[in-house]
Amino acid sequence: MQSVRIGLVGKPNVGKSTFFSAATLAQVDIANYPFCTIDPNVGVAFVEARLACPCKELREKLEADGRLKPAADDDPRQGSLCEPRTGSCVGHRRSVPVALVDVAGLVPGASEGRGRGNAFLSDLANCDVLIQVVDAAGSTDLEGQFRGASATTEEAVQSVRAEIEFLEHELDAWIGGLLEDGWNRGVRRVQAEGEKGLTSFIQERLSGLGATSTLVAQGMLNFNAVHESDQQPWDWDAASLHLLGKCMRTQLFPIVYAANKMDIAPPGVLDSFPDRTMVACMADMELALRRATSSGLIDYQSGSSTFELQKDATLNDAQKKALAHMNERLQSANGTGLAKLLDEVLFDQLNHIVVYPVQDETHWVDGDGRVLPDALVVPVGLHAKALAGRVHTDLEAGFIRGVDGRTRRVVGADHEMSDGDVLKIHA
Repeated sequence: MQSVRIGLVGKPNVGKSTFFSAATLAQVDIANYPFCTIDPNVGVAFVEARLACPCKELREKLEADGRLKPAADDDPRQGSLCEPRTGSCVGHRRSVPVALVDVAGLVPGASEGRGRGNAFLSDLANCDVLIQVVDAAGSTDLEGQFRGASATTEEAVQSVRAEIEFLEHELDAWIGGLLEDGWNRGVRRVQAEGEKGLTSFIQERLSGLGATSTLVAQGMLNFNAVHESDQQPWDWDAASLHLLGKCMRTQLFPIVYAANKMDIAPPGVLDSFPDRTMVACMADMELALRRATSSGLIDYQSGSSTFELQKDATLNDAQKKALAHMNERLQSANGTGLAKLLDEVLFDQLNHIVVYPVQDETHWVDGDGRVLPDALVVPVGLHAKALAGRVHTDLEAGFIRGVDGRTRRVVGADHEMSDGDVLKIHA
């Protein structure tokens, strides 16, 4: 089954690996120096679906029919009936998996070979969207060197803006370079086929980055709107190709921003970026809370603005005081921001929904009798036949019809899926 891939990027020493560990609970090297991460770490983060799991409806129906007793007050799953193959479901809050890729720290000049150079950029090739982790406190320079945590709001804003601009520049230069390398061949295509030849050439050159005809066409529209020149493509200079790379980058790599270290950042930093999707984050606190939960010290749900001490946890006075202080900071900030950011990336930026394929439209189970084992994250507008392909390519090839699990209505190959749908696939 296909999985959404989110690239985690940013300059060294900005907290990317901490963010990655907090989101995935994977063990990675975390240290206060540049290039702590050398090779990309790949892990799985779980994002809560926006709609309640359909197992809530199933429980309500079974209880109404007298075939199931109400959930006990001490039920650890708070009434959830489903049996997720991946992720979890507690209180009918279903979590779905996304792949998170933590790529080694980027430095200015990567497109020219500095740092890990194009190896860094190539690691991003299969990502659907990027999260750039920025230092909202302005405590590090562009090379990732620590310079103190006492920046003014103006200094922090300038620092964050510089981080954003240098990443965009490196991506633009990288994509522009890919186009420039084969430009002579592209020019011949243009001379022979006109604009159609240009778009097909660009799509071929950028196919490894996920370029489609639709994305390239939109990128060309944006380019033509800002390219102030009457020159023919064969006369375009490096600056024109860099601009073309920029227009393609905005289509290929949408970027959302994690304003990390917000607990030590000066006030007003986020207000200076109204045109960016930027979420305040405290990755170090999220990691500490999730580890404390795993150790049985506290009860914390990612995305919550508070937590509770476990009744049987053995804590000394210093630990209790530290946790109480952390709880105050968490409530004041209304959460650590990581769950909110991943939610915005998956459901708003990528415009995805969650659907539930089953093998029995009556009982909502698979062939082994497991209740709603799969929750698939798919793009808005996906058709039933394409959903079958997400489950298995053979199902798409042999697709006959689908059956809506709620209405029992038969649907065809071009039926558009909606958020929370339960579908039986006949093939």
